[in-house]
Amino acid sequence: MSSFHSQNARAWDNLARDGAPLARPASDTDFANPLRTIDPAGWLGPSIRGWRVLCLAAGGGRQSALYAAAGAEVTVLDISRAMLAQDAEVARERRLQVRIVEGSMTDLSMFGTGEFDLVIQPVSTCYVPDVLAVYQQVARVVRGDGLYVSQHKSPASLQCRAKPQAGGYVLEETYYRDKPLPPDEPSRLREQGATEYLHRWEQLIGGLCQAGFVVEGLLEPMHAKADAEHGTFAHRAQYIAPYVRIKARRIGVERSLLR
Repeated sequence: MSSFHSQNARAWDNLARDGAPLARPASDTDFANPLRTIDPAGWLGPSIRGWRVLCLAAGGGRQSALYAAAGAEVTVLDISRAMLAQDAEVARERRLQVRIVEGSMTDLSMFGTGEFDLVIQPVSTCYVPDVLAVYQQVARVVRGDGLYVSQHKSPASLQCRAKPQAGGYVLEETYYRDKPLPPDEPSRLREQGATEYLHRWEQLIGGLCQAGFVVEGLLEPMHAKADAEHGTFAHRAQYIAPYVRIKARRIGVERSLLR
């Protein structure tokens, strides 16, 4: 296992054991309408019952449980054993069927070609140096015309520290880089102990096209609050959107042969 894989596995094991906000299972409120919770934009339509869904790098007892509660046949893969333990616990408590696999988003060889109708990936591509390698893995395991919904940390957000410098949010890190980002203080924007990488827009969007997807939707989830205290996550989000969510569709076999 690569050094960044091992380090990030340890980081998320620790976050899960510490009960960090981003490592907490879904709540009772989330389960009241699971499809709306996981798909507030309505990208997936009125029902996903019977869909074969891979929750990629999505351990923690949230994504897998909610997709299963919405009627999908769910597999969850994550590099963190502690996060996957939460998936198993929530599935057991809620009497849900969830297949749990320990592994890396960069190697999906344990899955068959076209095995899934939908691959969903919450914020996690920042933990690997090559986002295209992830996209290529997803392109193989999602069926032709299947969907890939992923969320990423925005490049500009990763260029800035979590807290303001000299009163403002300053671009400090270079945009064109192939080395990991330097550590920043733990926050909702940067996970303690994790190795993170910045991916440029041409990699995030262009990489999807290169891997055989067409982009059908793009959102920057709203986290800004006009009355937020200076220096808080919601205040920073007024100036820098922290995340981007992308809906992409795998080009069918016939179409890909014509490219």
